[in-house]
Amino acid sequence: MTTLQILQAAQQARGALLQTGTKQKDAALRAMADRLWEDRDAILAANALDMDAARGRISEVMLDRLALTEDRIAAMAEGVRQVAALPDPVGRTLRTVERPNGMTIRRVAVPMGVVAIIYESRPNVTSDAAALALKSGNVCVLRGGKEAFRSANAIVEALREGLVQAGLPREAVSLVQDTTRQSAGELMRAVGLVDLLIPRGGAGLIRSCVENALVPCIQTGTGICHVYVDKDADLEMALNIIHNAKTSRPSVCNAAEVCLVHRDAAETFLPLLRKRLAEDRPAACSRWSCVWMSGPQPPSAASRRGSRTLIRSFWTTFWPWAWWTAWTMPLPTFPPTPPATATASSPPAGRRRSGSLPWWTVLRCTGTCPPASPTEESLAWGARWASLPRSSMPGGPWGWRSCVPINM
Repeated sequence: MTTLQILQAAQQARGALLQTGTKQKDAALRAMADRLWEDRDAILAANALDMDAARGRISEVMLDRLALTEDRIAAMAEGVRQVAALPDPVGRTLRTVERPNGMTIRRVAVPMGVVAIIYESRPNVTSDAAALALKSGNVCVLRGGKEAFRSANAIVEALREGLVQAGLPREAVSLVQDTTRQSAGELMRAVGLVDLLIPRGGAGLIRSCVENALVPCIQTGTGICHVYVDKDADLEMALNIIHNAKTSRPSVCNAAEVCLVHRDAAETFLPLLRKRLAEDRPAACSRWSCVWMSGPQPPSAASRRGSRTLIRSFWTTFWPWAWWTAWTMPLPTFPPTPPATATASSPPAGRRRSGSLPWWTVLRCTGTCPPASPTEESLAWGARWASLPRSSMPGGPWGWRSCVPINM
């Protein structure tokens, strides 16, 4: 089916879903979860084809995002069951206002209609998005990444069997069959057929949808996840949390990406963190390559002037995106070790230095290792990470403007 035909079928299914009660939606979700597990062999076979086609074309980290196992399919099914157990959001009163003339005005949650979701090559997003859409009474049209098309298609077929088993139309969940950019553009311009567009992925995809969509669009964030270590924190617990949040599965969007450490704890904690993440990492983790960064010593106590200095040092020191143009090439081996010529005050040979960098080593998983010496490819690799993502809210707390150093 063409994208237009899929959208037209979704519009026809919209009316049936609007009349579906809570019990039938929950029964459908449980049936969808059961079908995911029952059809796991077909899903894994489709995923194996995706993995074979993608191997050598995308990084190891991206391959990990693409891969499915029986455990991951079981987790997908459990996630759908958890959505079924949630309270029904449809019909919930969000706000009540009593007017002076005695009129009562209520704001009530209702389904949007047809929700189109554009997302990256992560097969588990397929079931997550479909379950949330159905629970909220919406028809969903999914458009995933081309690398995961076979996997997503097998998942959608399993979900549709669950819908039919519960007496709901198959078209309540659909997958766009065209994996070219043209189909994404069709969803953005489908006025009258798409009631809401949700882009879920990198900053480029989100920006493209916001700038080009003619249908209502939700501008989501890019998944920057923070861990803050306070001066009174249990340092061993903090090490365990950061180690788990970053290294247990670095390919997912909720892996830790920013670490903020109170300056009174930094000199004690950061060497421990470096030891945990770099020196003590087992050889089994060698599939993750890391970026090695070094810089001048931290400021002396005499230069620490109040809480504004603390806030300023947080953003200029710990925000990794602001450093990325300075160090663009990770070391080719793991665990990373500084070159013999490198010192705490001089950057490794062949690497450019820009601005003031912290003295400790900072790790960031990148999947594949760019060349050890500057090349056009490696410099382009670093440029992709050179700018800070803007918040989904103009002037929001994580926007670039709020990260500018505070004048003393």
